[in-house]
Parts: sequence; C-alpha cells; structure tokens
Amino acid sequence: MGAHFFYYISYIDCFDGQHPSVLSPSEMPHRPFTSIEDINNYLLEHKEVVDEIRSRTKDGVAGKAVFLFFDEQTEALCEQLGLEVCFPKASLRQEIDNKIMTTRIGDRAGIDSVPNVLANLKSYQQMRELTGKLGEDVVIQTAYGDSGHTTFFISSEADWNKHADEIIADPEVKIMKRIRCRGAAQEACVTRHGTIVGPLMTELVGFKELTPYRGGWCGNEVLAEAFSQDVRNKACDMTFRFGEELRKMGYRGYFELDFLRDLDTDELYLGEVNPRVTGASAMTNLAAFAHADAPLFLFHLLEWAGVDFELDVEDLNRRWSDPHNIDSWGQLVIKHTGDSVELITSAPMTGIWRLHDDGSVEYVRMQTHRRTVESENQAFFLRISKPGDYKYEGADLGILITPGRLMTEDFELNDRARAWTNGILSQFVSRPIEPAEVEVSAQVAEVGSFKMM
Repeated sequence: MGAHFFYYISYIDCFDGQHPSVLSPSEMPHRPFTSIEDINNYLLEHKEVVDEIRSRTKDGVAGKAVFLFFDEQTEALCEQLGLEVCFPKASLRQEIDNKIMTTRIGDRAGIDSVPNVLANLKSYQQMRELTGKLGEDVVIQTAYGDSGHTTFFISSEADWNKHADEIIADPEVKIMKRIRCRGAAQEACVTRHGTIVGPLMTELVGFKELTPYRGGWCGNEVLAEAFSQDVRNKACDMTFRFGEELRKMGYRGYFELDFLRDLDTDELYLGEVNPRVTGASAMTNLAAFAHADAPLFLFHLLEWAGVDFELDVEDLNRRWSDPHNIDSWGQLVIKHTGDSVELITSAPMTGIWRLHDDGSVEYVRMQTHRRTVESENQAFFLRISKPGDYKYEGADLGILITPGRLMTEDFELNDRARAWTNGILSQFVSRPIEPAEVEVSAQVAEVGSFKMM
C-alpha cells in the first residue's frame, strides 16, 4: 500500500503519534465495544480510515489486510473497500477456535490431551457420574473464551455453584483431570509445502503481580535450556501434525498451540489452539533464527501473496529447533490486578526503558522496534492504557519485552521480572473516579473485559 509495505491502523495509539506508519483516527461516537471484532469493524467504517484506504487504492484493489480477530462483518467491509483478508474465513477460524473442536482435531492427529470428558453438563451430580475416573479435582473449560475467564477449577459442589450458570449455558464443555503442569506455547504456519514450526516457549500464567486471573496468560519466555531436546522434538512433531490436520480442513497461515507439561509424569499434552497471530508472536518473530532465515510471519504473508515459492520444511524445522539458534527473550503482559476503577492521569511512554540497581526505571528514548534493546537492564515497553483511560480489574496496561530470563528454575517470577513490573506500574498515576464518572467507568469495566491478545 503506497510507500509503506506495512501500514498499521489502530484504535489505540501506543506511540503518541510518533510511529511513521500508524493511523489512529480521531474518536467517533460508537456503540460500546464488546470484542476486538467490534473495534476492527468500527475502524473499517471510520471516515478517516476509509479515506486513507481509498487514497491508496488502484484499479479497485486497496491491498491486503491482517487482523488479530475478525468476523463475517469484517470480511464484508474489507470486500467493499477492496481489501483481501490474509487469513482463512472467519467461519473456519471460529470452528477451529472452539476448545471442544481443538480436542477432536488433536485426536484425529494422534495428539493426546489431558484425560478428559466432553459433555453437556446440567448438574454437579451429573458431572461426578461422568468424571469419576478423573478424580475429585477437575478443570472445566467452556468452548470459547480467554483461559483466564473461562477455565474453572472444581473440587467441590461449592466450587461448582460459583460457576454453574456459565458451565450449564454451554452446549458442550471439556472436563479434564487436574494435573500439576507448566504451560508451553509454540507458533507455526501452515504453508502449501507443509507446516513450519517455531521455537517452544515457556508461558507465564496466573502471576498475581501481572494478572488478576488464576489461569490467565501473562507472558512468555524463549529459552533453549527451558526444555530438553526430547521435549522440543516431541512438541515440534505434535505441532507439525496438528498443522497438517488443519491443512486438510482448508486452513493455511499462522496458528499457535498451547501445551500442558505434566510435572509428575513429564507427559506433554495438547492444551488449546489459537488460529491466528497471538500475544506470543512478538517472541517468535524476535528470535535469532527469525533474523537468520525469515520471521515466521513472513511465511504467512508469502502464503497469501499469490506468488510461487519453494521451501524445505523439514530442514527449516530442524534448524529452528536447534538450541544454538535460539536466543533468550521474555515478555511480561501487565494488567491492573486490583478490583478498583480509577482514571489514569499519567502513563509511561512507549519506547526503551532502563532498569537501575535500586529498582527504579528510566525512560531512555522513543522507539518502535523491540530488537533495539541492548542488554538485560533495558526493555522495550509498549503502552496500551493511556492518560484518560479507566484502570479497572483486568485492564491491559502494557507489554514489556527484554532479553534474558523472567522466571526462576522453579518457574516463579525472578527478582528482575518483579523489579521491571513494579517499576513500570509506578509510572502509572491515577485518581479515584468522580461521582459523575461512575456510570461511564462501570460500563467501560463491564465491556472491557474481552480478550485483547
């Protein structure tokens, strides 16, 4: 499109107007957003966005578009504007994103999930009759939604009663044996030549400093020594086979698998799939191998570019699983963890930050690229919530990316991760809401709890 190969259109201006390729249009009246799909559809109908796209349109073709989330309305709006959506149809993505379907796809591909039962539950007694072999402690997942919001830990009837309405409302849920586990994630890309698999990443989950949600994802690490070569090989094989099963379904392009590693048996189980670019994509496309060969996302774009290309998938996957080609990076996804609602009056800027020995942080310079970070006492911070936004429980404040480890060998946050988190949080200044703001802030908190990444 025009002079820029990549052009970004965003509702949130994380860069305060300083990014040369970002359009963040002025606010227009709109219905309350309930999803990222709503935001994208609002943007595609915004006059400033429409004018920008039309200014870059030639012979009815405006270019290609990539989204985190989109729906059938997004597809229709893109068609009107002459944009091609570079992803499989929303209906196919929606089908694959169903956690029940994920389990069944895994079964077809010969990939084990944690021992489970799929059922339409109506009562606690029924659940116990169906899941006796799974033990007293079980985990229930609904078909859709963020794991932090829609994963329920059930040990007793009292636990059931807390979440019964949400569980019963779903036509089918997944009831799993509860295991002691660690999360891992792996991104991949289905191409016409086969499935390319990125590095296996650890996951940060449920840390109370970062998220209010017990099962909530809050970051990743790319670290070669975090897994044995056997575990990396097994995960790569599972992801490849899952990708090939997706290819049979007509899916092509980027996706991510979550794994659960049983700490008692060392078994690796399929968790869930995200048929899209994800919050972990910054890690995958930042690694050293991505610069030696090509970022994984580039293969996604090639698949949709309408050009022929040759690719030795087996050789690429072998190279990308070699620990010598994996450098160490981590990211922290920082949310507001308190149950208060306040108005942000000051917030840290996007760019490079420095961590001092006393735990304080200092803004170094504006930057748009995270790879410019030079050492472990520096980080790239992408601000999400800005002055004038409301800070409510679960609100995304920002994402911090830095070289090196963020967890200990026991998978707890290390001192450096805590120092970075506390330092960045100290840069957010907020005030209690005024009586006249109560209704508006309550609406924002209610509809702002949808999955952002």
